[in-house]
Amino acid sequence: MKMNKRLFKDFLFKKIVILFSIITLIPLFLILFIIVKNGVSAINIDFFTKLPKPPGEKGGGILNAIVGSIFLVIIASILAIPFGVTVGIFLSEVKNKFTETLKVLVDVLQGVPSIVIGIVAYIWIVKPLKSFSALSGGVALGLMMLPIIIKSTQEALYLIPFSLREASFALGTNYTKTILKVILPAGLSGIASGILLGIMRIIGETAPLLFTAFGNSFLNLNPAKPVDALPLVIFNYAMSPYPEWHKIAWGAAFILILLIFILNIIVRKVIKRWKVQF
Repeated sequence: MKMNKRLFKDFLFKKIVILFSIITLIPLFLILFIIVKNGVSAINIDFFTKLPKPPGEKGGGILNAIVGSIFLVIIASILAIPFGVTVGIFLSEVKNKFTETLKVLVDVLQGVPSIVIGIVAYIWIVKPLKSFSALSGGVALGLMMLPIIIKSTQEALYLIPFSLREASFALGTNYTKTILKVILPAGLSGIASGILLGIMRIIGETAPLLFTAFGNSFLNLNPAKPVDALPLVIFNYAMSPYPEWHKIAWGAAFILILLIFILNIIVRKVIKRWKVQF
C-alpha cells in the first residue's frame, strides 16, 4: 500500500512537470507561429539583395541591415573574444582577493541593462567623435558579450582535471605552453559554445544600437559611419504607418529568429564535436 502511494506520487509529479513544460512552450510556439506566418510572405530575392525603398513605396529589401548586423557582430567579436578568453583564463587559474572581486564585477556587468550599456558607449565614443558609428555599436555589443565569454571560459577550464596540467608539467612543458597548448584545446568546446552564445545574445539587441549605430538606409562598411542592423529595421519599420514596411519588419524578424535557430544548432554541433572526455 505504501509502495503504491509512492508510485502514485511519482507518477503525479511527472505528469505535473510535463504539463507545466507544455504550458511554458505554448507562448513560444505562438510567437514562432505568428512570426513565421507573417514573415515568410515577405521573403524573396529582392529582400536579400536590394536596399530599402523610400517611405510609402513598395518593394525593396534589407541588404544594408543584414550586412550591418554581420559587421557589428564582427567588430564586437574582435573586441570581446580575445579579452574575454584571457580574463576567463586568469580567473580560472588565479585565486586571490582581486580575482574574487573581478568575478563579482563580471556578474554585475552581465546584469547591466542593455540600454545602459548603449548610453555608456554613446558617452565614450559617439560624443567625442560627434557621430554615430558602427564602431560605437560594436563596442556596446562587445561589452554585452564580454561577461558571457568570460564565464564560459572560466567554467570550461574549471572542468579540466588538474592531472592534465601535472602530465604536461611532467613532460617538461612550461606554464605558458601548458595553458595555450593543453588546457585551452581541452576546453575549446565550452569556450566556442560560450562565444556563440554571446553572439546569440547580441544579435537581436536593439536598445544599445539606438544610441550608437543609429541606423543607415545605405550600405556602409565604414566603422566611423552609422550602420543599420536587423533589430533596428524591426524597431523602426514596425512603428511606421506604412503597411509595406510592416511586412518588411515581419520578414526581418523571421530572418533574425532563423539566425538564432541556426546558431543554436551550431552550438550543439560544436559541443558534440569538440567535447573532450576525461
